[in-house]
Amino acid sequence: MNPLRRPFRYRFDNVVLILIGVNLLVYLMQWFYPRLTFYLALNPVGVLRGSLWQFVTYMFAHGGISHLLFNMLALFIFGRQVERRMGSLEFLLYYLLTGILAGVFSFGVYLATGAYGVLLLGASGAIFAVQLAFAVLFPDALIYIWGLIPLRAPVMVLLFTAIELLSSVFGLRSGVAHLTHLAGFGLGWIYFLTRFGVNPWRALTRR
Repeated sequence: MNPLRRPFRYRFDNVVLILIGVNLLVYLMQWFYPRLTFYLALNPVGVLRGSLWQFVTYMFAHGGISHLLFNMLALFIFGRQVERRMGSLEFLLYYLLTGILAGVFSFGVYLATGAYGVLLLGASGAIFAVQLAFAVLFPDALIYIWGLIPLRAPVMVLLFTAIELLSSVFGLRSGVAHLTHLAGFGLGWIYFLTRFGVNPWRALTRR
């Protein structure tokens, strides 16, 4: 068996709830100690000076309460189902790996474009990967946008991805790390191909 595809023993440990708890705890620490944000956020200058932990910690720090709540709500809604299907160890690897590598990708983009002063915060790269996983694993699930508009999960994910792509090209919604979101989506796609031998496109376009 290909070692990249050797499955973990299935277990369910409520990793999503633990991740949400860690994010909430980190946000409280940021609230009490605002300067902590500069140590946790991914900053190109900081990384070049040796702050390599920022590739991990940026995922658990957020820029505001709405940023935190939106990400944690998405993690709870989609992540719980994905974790149950994948198993907790697989889910944790998927979440952390896509999030970390989305940060690495963003770091490369910032260096290439000279954006050395950027502070990258939030779990959104990993959240986009989780949303992709949900759509691939549950292609017939219906998601109600704003509680009103029903969309199949694959349609929702592809729509959100198209919005992020257009936003990154045309510079809409400045201050949002569109390329980090897209990187999370793309890395999740690669994960499914290499780890599971599953082509996400077939699941997303299945009728």
